Amino acid sequence: MSSSSSTSSPFHAGEIAIQEKMDVRRVEDLGRRVIRSFMPEQHRTFFAALPFLVAGARDAAGQTWATLLEGDSGFVDTPSETTLQINAVPSAGDPLEGALRAGTDLGLIGIELATRRRNRVNGRVTAHTNSGIQFEVGQSFGNCPQHIHARGYTRLDRATPQPALRSTDLSKTQQDWIATSDTFFIASGHRDTENQARSGMDASHRGGTPGFVEVLSAQRLQFPDYPGNNYYNTLGNIHQDSRTGLLFIDFATGGLLHLTGRATISDDPELVQRFPGALQVVTFDIDAVVERPEALRLRWDTQGDAIRELRVLDKKVESEDTVSLMLAARDGGQLPMFKPGQYLPLEITIPGAPQKIRRSYSLTIPPGENRYQITIKREDRGLVSRFLHDALQPGDFISGFRPNGDFDLPAQRAPMVLVSAGIGITPMIGLLRAGLNEDPNRPIWFLHGARNRTHHPFKDMIQTLNRSHATLTVFTRYSQPDPKDLQHTEFDTAGRLTPDHMSEFHFPDDAHFFLCGPGVFTAEWEEALIAHGTPVDNIHLESFGS
Repeated sequence: MSSSSSTSSPFHAGEIAIQEKMDVRRVEDLGRRVIRSFMPEQHRTFFAALPFLVAGARDAAGQTWATLLEGDSGFVDTPSETTLQINAVPSAGDPLEGALRAGTDLGLIGIELATRRRNRVNGRVTAHTNSGIQFEVGQSFGNCPQHIHARGYTRLDRATPQPALRSTDLSKTQQDWIATSDTFFIASGHRDTENQARSGMDASHRGGTPGFVEVLSAQRLQFPDYPGNNYYNTLGNIHQDSRTGLLFIDFATGGLLHLTGRATISDDPELVQRFPGALQVVTFDIDAVVERPEALRLRWDTQGDAIRELRVLDKKVESEDTVSLMLAARDGGQLPMFKPGQYLPLEITIPGAPQKIRRSYSLTIPPGENRYQITIKREDRGLVSRFLHDALQPGDFISGFRPNGDFDLPAQRAPMVLVSAGIGITPMIGLLRAGLNEDPNRPIWFLHGARNRTHHPFKDMIQTLNRSHATLTVFTRYSQPDPKDLQHTEFDTAGRLTPDHMSEFHFPDDAHFFLCGPGVFTAEWEEALIAHGTPVDNIHLESFGS
C-alpha cells in the first residue's frame, strides 16, 4: 500500500495480482483518492478516542504476530497529521514484547466495536520508550464496516494477567475457543524493494457467524474471505509473503490467543462453495501459539448483537432492480428505535447454505412507526440479494439486529445537501423524509445520479415531496438515459453527477453534506468539498462494499 499518488499505483504487486484475479482493478482510481500519506482530521479524532489498537508486526525471528495495545482514555495522541503517540507497549508475555523499536514496520487498525467504525494506518515506529512508541504514518485509509459485531465495553481498574502458555499446536480448549469465535484480527506484511511506501505491515479485522473459522487440526485453520473494499491488502501481502499472525480475543475475560504461521489462498470452487458469500478461502498453518489469560483490562459484551425475529409485512418493487421490505417484530412487540440514515444488520438463512450470512441494509422510512423498511438492490452475483428479491415473501421471517450507524441528521437544524449515486440513494431517503418531518421549512438539496429511469428507485416519492416543499431542491442526472426517459421529468440532464455541479447551486456556509455511493464517487465529492472550504465536520460519508 502507499499514499495517494498521481504517478505510482497505491498497490503493490501482490495486491494487484489478487485484484486482477478477482476482476476489480477499477479500485485503482479509488485507492489513489482515499489512501493518504496523512490522517484526515476525522481519523485523528477517531484514534484519540479509542480504548485499544490492534497492531501487526514481526518479532526478532521474523515471525508475524497480531496483538492488542490498550490504555486509559486518551492513551493515543495525534501530535500531527502524520504522527501517532501511543502510550502503551506490548506487555509481559506478549509475543511482540520488546519488538516495537525504532525502525520497526507496524500496521495498526483502530476499531470502535460499539459503532462498527474502523480506520487503518500503516507505517513504522520512529521512537520508543519502556512505556510508549511514536509512530509515523505511511498510509491512512478507512474501511467499510462489514462483518463487525457491535459490542459495548467496560474497563477494569487493572489487569491480573496469568502466565503465558506457549506451544506449537492448539489445545482442545483453544480449538473450541476459535471454533466459536465470531471475530479475529490478522497481521500480514510485504517488503516492496521498488517502492518503500508500499512496504510494511498491516493489521485487519475479520468477522462472521460463530464457526466461520474452521479448525481442521491442532495445527491448521481455514476461514473464508468475504467481499470488502476490494483493496485486498491482506491477501495481497499473503500472495507475496505467507508469514501471517492471527489474534483471537476472549471478550468475557480479556484473554488473548496469538497464533503465528503461514497462510495460503485458494479459489477452488468446491472449497469456496462451503462458505456462502465467500470469494476465496484462506488456509493457515500454525508455527507457534501464545495464550495470555486475562491479559487485558478491557471486557466486552460476549454477544455481538441482540437478535430478534422479524416478519415480512410487505414487499414493494421500487425500480427494475430494487425492492423494499417492510418488517415488524414477529411477536408484535416494540422494535428498537433507530435514527434516520442508520442501517439494519440482518442474519439470513438461505436454503442449502451451510451457515447464516450477515448483511446490512439502509432503513428507508422515518423512525416512529414501530416498523423497519429496508431497500435492496439485486446483484446478479449476489447470493443474499438474489434470495431477498426472488425467494423472500410477505409472511416469511428473517433475523435482525439493533439498527446501527452514525450517518445521522445534524444536531442543529442546519441546511442539508444529500448527494448520492446508484443504490446510495437508500440512506438519503430516510434522511430526507426525517429532515422534512423535523422542520418542513428546512432547506434541503437532494442531488442524485442514476443510470436511467428504470434504475431510479423512489423517483415518484421524491417528486411528490419536491412539489409539496418549497425549500426542497431536487437535481437528478441519468448517466445512460433511455430515449423514453426524455418524455418524463424525473431527471434534469444526462451524464454523471460530479462535483462540477456545485457551481449551479448556492449552498449556505453552515450546510451539512451527506455523501453515499460507490467509493470513487464519494471520494471525489469529499475532495471537492474540502477544497471548496467546507468544514470537515460538515461532511458525512457512507460507502457500500461490493
